[in-house]
Amino acid sequence: MGHDTHGLNLQREVGIIGAISFIGGTMIGSGIFISPQYVLSTTGSPGASFIIWSCCGLIAMLGGLCYAELGTIIPESGAEYIYILWTAGKVVAFMFVFSFIMVMRPASGTGIALSFAEYAVAPFYSGCTPPQLAVKFVAAGSILVLAIINCLNVRLATGIQVVTMAVKVVALVVIILGGIVMLFQGHTENFEDSFEGTNVGVSSMGIAFYQGLWSYDGWNTLNYLTEEVKHPEVRISIFTIRSL
Repeated sequence: MGHDTHGLNLQREVGIIGAISFIGGTMIGSGIFISPQYVLSTTGSPGASFIIWSCCGLIAMLGGLCYAELGTIIPESGAEYIYILWTAGKVVAFMFVFSFIMVMRPASGTGIALSFAEYAVAPFYSGCTPPQLAVKFVAAGSILVLAIINCLNVRLATGIQVVTMAVKVVALVVIILGGIVMLFQGHTENFEDSFEGTNVGVSSMGIAFYQGLWSYDGWNTLNYLTEEVKHPEVRISIFTIRSL
């Protein structure tokens, strides 16, 4: 009697557009619309905040390139868990994935959901602060809806990711074009003595870097679903470079 030697494999349904949207859509999240004010307030000057953003972008780019190489060498889903499993063993990998599932990812997802909920309910409470119960209810509902969508169908989740990335890119383009127009109109007062009042304290720089790196977070997203990407050994590096 023959034995079935075929293992259980995930269907490779994520193409080039979906892969780019997973990285770009995750990186262009709520952080990029919230963190700039905190980076500016902690650094104390526009010039220092520009340097912080440039350094954070460089770190994110280098991390993304490293993960692109790891994704082509180890074509398995799981990102950090798989890489720790291959290098440090099962115990360390289990400790990481346990803390990741129980603490790190829920905390990050909750923060993003609360940020989304605050913007979503704000139009219904113009002139006053939205009640925390409504914000938390919308945040919990959004997490539940996204979890159900990801469980039901990969293509549906990818399509939603593509649409949301396009909307966020359009929003950023509008903001950038508005800033360029302001510059051409002569509003350059923020660039005069741009480093005046800079806070050079370790705590201030640390908080600024934390906020900046949180905004750039997401460059490792594609490696969580390497086994669902079409031809990962060829495309992961291309997806990462294009997204960065």
